[in-house]
Amino acid sequence: MRANGTDWRRASSELRITVNADEHPMSQKSLTLEPVASHEPLEIDDQEYDAAVLAPVIERDGEDHLLFTRRADDLGEHPGQMSFPGGGAEPVDETILDTALRESNEEIGLDPGEVEVVGQLDDIRTITEYAVTPFVARVPDREYVGDGNEVAEIVVLPLSGLLDPDNYEYERRDHPYYGDVVIHYFHVDGYTVWGATGRILVQLLELTTEFEAPEGLDRTHY
Repeated sequence: MRANGTDWRRASSELRITVNADEHPMSQKSLTLEPVASHEPLEIDDQEYDAAVLAPVIERDGEDHLLFTRRADDLGEHPGQMSFPGGGAEPVDETILDTALRESNEEIGLDPGEVEVVGQLDDIRTITEYAVTPFVARVPDREYVGDGNEVAEIVVLPLSGLLDPDNYEYERRDHPYYGDVVIHYFHVDGYTVWGATGRILVQLLELTTEFEAPEGLDRTHY
């Protein structure tokens, strides 16, 4: 049964917590992607829908960056939120990776031939009953153009900004279906990455940097 997300997203059971700088790593310039390549992902098969996203890593000016899209403000689900390129699986997709590559091509004009897939992260559940499979890939540093329908803006954020402890906070909320959940917020260059994308970002940073999220979290829907 689909959980109603309206109330729980408005009322948190605990104030947002900003993590002390001593608990976070110093700024890094590069992601160590080998752990992603060797990671054995947790797969979820109990959701109604399947989806996939691509976390594109770009090297720019000697530093790794991550490419995000800001979703159009008039979309029915998650309007205006930051996300990785991706979307729901279609019959034309032979694999869930094909879903991520097709959606990335449609949303930002990323040609599959440009993509160097590194590995796969754990599936996550969403409140809209999707099981989302995240892939990590290196892509060229070039201009990308949003499709104009689902994508309002393409945003490239530096790793150093995502790892800056002053830019990270989290809060606990009481979800009617999942119980106690943790929401992560990364505030960088005027943008906020949170929600499902924030959960994916947390695992990516934990695998590839010295970033550590709060202990005792359920990785599939925290």
